[in-house]
Amino acid sequence: MQNIQRSFYSGSGFSDWEIGDVTIILHDGVYHLFHLIIPNHDYIAHAVSNDCISWKRVKNALFVGDPGEWDDDMLWTMHVCKVGERFEMYYTGLQRKLRGTNSMIGLAVSYDLYHWEKKNQGIFPIESKGPYYESMDDSPRRWLSFRDPYRIDHENITYFLICARSAQGPVSRRGCIALLKQENEQVTYMKPLHMPMMYDDLECPCVFELHGRYYAIASIREDVKVRYWFANEFLGEYHAFHANVLLPQGNYAARVVESINGNTLIYSFFYTSGLINSHRVFLPPKQLDVDEKGRLLLKSFDHWEEVAYDVLDQNHFNELRQLFNNPTASFSVEDNRWVVGSRSGYEVFVVEKPADDFIWEGVLSVEGMGKLGLVTDMDEDGSGYYYSFDVVNGHVEVRAWGFNEADIRSNFHFKVLQDNSFTINPRYTYHFKLIRFGNYIELAIDGLVKLTLIDYNYNNNFIGLYSASSVVSLNNSIIKKLPPLEDEYISNS
Repeated sequence: MQNIQRSFYSGSGFSDWEIGDVTIILHDGVYHLFHLIIPNHDYIAHAVSNDCISWKRVKNALFVGDPGEWDDDMLWTMHVCKVGERFEMYYTGLQRKLRGTNSMIGLAVSYDLYHWEKKNQGIFPIESKGPYYESMDDSPRRWLSFRDPYRIDHENITYFLICARSAQGPVSRRGCIALLKQENEQVTYMKPLHMPMMYDDLECPCVFELHGRYYAIASIREDVKVRYWFANEFLGEYHAFHANVLLPQGNYAARVVESINGNTLIYSFFYTSGLINSHRVFLPPKQLDVDEKGRLLLKSFDHWEEVAYDVLDQNHFNELRQLFNNPTASFSVEDNRWVVGSRSGYEVFVVEKPADDFIWEGVLSVEGMGKLGLVTDMDEDGSGYYYSFDVVNGHVEVRAWGFNEADIRSNFHFKVLQDNSFTINPRYTYHFKLIRFGNYIELAIDGLVKLTLIDYNYNNNFIGLYSASSVVSLNNSIIKKLPPLEDEYISNS
């Protein structure tokens, strides 16, 4: 096992988990990222990027208020948008004298995205009120969720979406997307835009239109996933498809932004253990599209293809070999086609990878049943990442699996890092696209991203396939090299 010294943006100083909830705005060809600093929540940081992958910190945007002010305790999630000739940041603030139990929404403005001034007068700060939402006098938890604001303008009316809690229902299921309407200097509290009656909170909500439908997304603490709902009109009602997970476990605080190329990007940070309050890293974005039924589709960011270079086809990969020398295993190498298999037990078939950062894609065809999948970052003992394809049940997962020299009673590491479902087909033939970039792992099956995560366990020399009681062919595979990650400093794992 190796500790890798290359990471994505984490906002880190003393530790890699300092980045909190995020928002992005694109202005004059530059992406501007604003995010919280955990655990103190005492300021909102600002970073810039030309590609939405490599980030550089610039002037901090906003700080907690002076003692006695309504936001003198902590700052929580924000949203930045352009309004006329200026930029507006709607942010969550907490007050020390209330011990942070009453989160409220404030306003700051800027004309250049670098210099911000709080403008908390008139309707701001906004706080939770009945009859639709819990209030300080009616809060079974004894603290209020009224945070994570998101501004959306629809038919020339300004609305705010807020992570809030309904005044009705079981206490652990009151999480909703609050809806407020602003007209002139008045705010009207409306019924929730959406209340699934399932979750404690719907964090970092937002709504966007894509191909004629409206989609609401929110991050769910119960399972640490990003889910979505759809409606034909902005004001609802919102529904869920039979499966409504948009980003798999560990991805959090997701929102959307339009890319330089006009695509809808979804971005988030990632909990590296898949659990709340673990190390957090800001991931590369993904692109959103819809299918013929209106279901959201998660696709790879087109920037990867724009920067990829030095394409190798399968005929020019390094020499294929067996790693475990299983006597029941065999392989054959043909023109742009490998056929590998093992009648009994495991075998891993590997080649030396041509670069540390790469896109690997091709077609996997299952020609016999059993266990099978891809591997990356293998060493000679078979320690690395295993991407398991269950082609009968449509289930994929990535495992960190290898030798543990530190414990003679348990000489192994084995952890499922992330899993997801995919659509099966009767031919058991699947196109895959695997991105390894720094500590980032992204796997797409038949054009849809199914795994997207950060992990620090392995960075070894081999990639390939594995088989156990199966026969698998790899066809028309190519590897594209990616330029190394650029960042303002190296982040330690």
